[in-house]
Formats: sequence, structure tokens, C-alpha cells
Amino acid sequence: MVAKVTLRGERMYEFLERLVDIAIPRIRDFRGLSPRSFDGRGNFAMGVNEQIIFPEIDYDKIDTLRGLDITITTTAQNDDEGRALLTALRFPFRGMPSANEEKTEAKEETAPWGLKKLLLLKKLNKL
Repeated sequence: MVAKVTLRGERMYEFLERLVDIAIPRIRDFRGLSPRSFDGRGNFAMGVNEQIIFPEIDYDKIDTLRGLDITITTTAQNDDEGRALLTALRFPFRGMPSANEEKTEAKEETAPWGLKKLLLLKKLNKL
């Protein structure tokens, strides 16, 4: 079975937040994302072996474990810019400090302008 989905805007940010905060921590024996999984133009790809890392999937209703590939396409010009963007979005890359080790306010101060806009929009929605 093959499917391709492109997420943009609010749905994209919601998926990325769930991926980083919920799904990735549920990966068995997870040791961090490979920082070498960039394509040279700032885009990142990762594979997931089991779809059950997403809590929305009911384990009792699946007939077999399936994997999926996730590709994050950015507007970055190179891998360093792409890595900086995804690090600011709290992606846990191998060999880099985890999101729990850094303070959110420090990230907001050094975040790219697009992320600052996202953080501001999130704060406004919580009011």
C-alpha cells in the first residue's frame, strides 16, 4: 500500500509537534535522529518501522505492522540551515542536546523569524 500526504500550515505544525513530543519518544531503542539524513538542500528524511508509535492508531485494529517514510521539505538553502530549523522545532538529533536540556525562552530568542512567528501565533491562540 502506498500513499503520499502533503501537510501545510496549521496541520503541518500540529503533525510536527505530535511527531516530536509523542511519536518519536515512543520509538523502541531510540538514540536520536541521524543528522546525516539531510539531502544537501536542507530537507530531512526519516523512516519509521512501526506505525504504532502514533497513539491515534489502535493496536488491536491493525493486521500487521507497517512502516512509513517521513520527508520534511524546508525552505532552507543548505543542510546547516535545515538542521538549525528542525533543532529549533525540537527535533532530537543524535549528538545534540535534547529539548529538555534547553530552555524554551532561549530557543525563542535565537529562533529563525518563521519560528518566532509560529511561537507568537501559538501564544495568541492560548489566550
